[in-house]
Amino acid sequence: MDGSGATAAAGPSVPNLTPRHRQLIPTPCGPIKPCSELSFPVKIYFCVTILSLLSVIGLTIETLVRQAEEDFTISFIQLVGAVFCVYYVSRGILQENRQELVVFVLSILLLMLRSIINFTLLPAGQKPQLLARFVLILLVGSFDVICALLLMQSQSMMAFRVGGALESLQAQYFMLNLCFSMLTFDLQAQLCLCILLISLHEVTLLHNIISATGVVWGCLKVTVGITAILKELKPLVWVFLFQNVPEVVYLTYLLYTVIREWGKGNSYTLEAAFITGSCISVTIKSVLLWALLHVYRSFGQGLRERMFSSYGRIDS
Repeated sequence: MDGSGATAAAGPSVPNLTPRHRQLIPTPCGPIKPCSELSFPVKIYFCVTILSLLSVIGLTIETLVRQAEEDFTISFIQLVGAVFCVYYVSRGILQENRQELVVFVLSILLLMLRSIINFTLLPAGQKPQLLARFVLILLVGSFDVICALLLMQSQSMMAFRVGGALESLQAQYFMLNLCFSMLTFDLQAQLCLCILLISLHEVTLLHNIISATGVVWGCLKVTVGITAILKELKPLVWVFLFQNVPEVVYLTYLLYTVIREWGKGNSYTLEAAFITGSCISVTIKSVLLWALLHVYRSFGQGLRERMFSSYGRIDS
């Protein structure tokens, strides 16, 4: 009698450290928080940000048809960045992914910088007509950046909710998220480089065909990489690594070609952008390789079962 009473009294003090999967929404890319869990200010920020990005996409498409070749290329890259920003802010908020929010902030800052440069270069007669749009872009962009920085400083509980109380599984979840983000960044960088390459003046038809093929190749490569890390398929990881080899070789050749032809055109903007983008792409691939190595070593240690147990296929 006394023993059962002691057991009953001690019961409520035992903490529940199991992952709370059934409070998360299962997706092919891992669990996300339901919108009902978001606070009211975060919901407002989420809606305002998505609407502002959709407005930027619409304005960019509108201006694409009346711009010169060089401006058209930069605007097209801005359009790609805005589309990816919708994904970044959605995943950053619903999965509490800080690296996605960091790239989102950098993208918004670049958009604001380009708006400031374009506005300062406008003739004096056109500035009053575009002043309202310019001020609106700066205000909404500043709002998006400040709120995203505040979200980045808030406490993230997704690693605990997915991995439980084991610090090893939480660290594995962080590395998997980092690897997943780097795959997305790599895809965006490759798409932008393909756009720049097609726009360079001294590039042959063969390079244009290879660049167009590179878009399909990049999407296929990212699909293979995501499948490999989420399904924990080691052979597919090696396939993904070998897919990167021709990209790096071709990128090195293109860098040599662009540097050799440097200064022969009337503008250095696209050439400088291509070199900068190539350096960023190599940096992303290096971080991706480092993160993928850590994720590869953690295959089979239970993280996949924790992440996808909410699908009902594995008893949590």
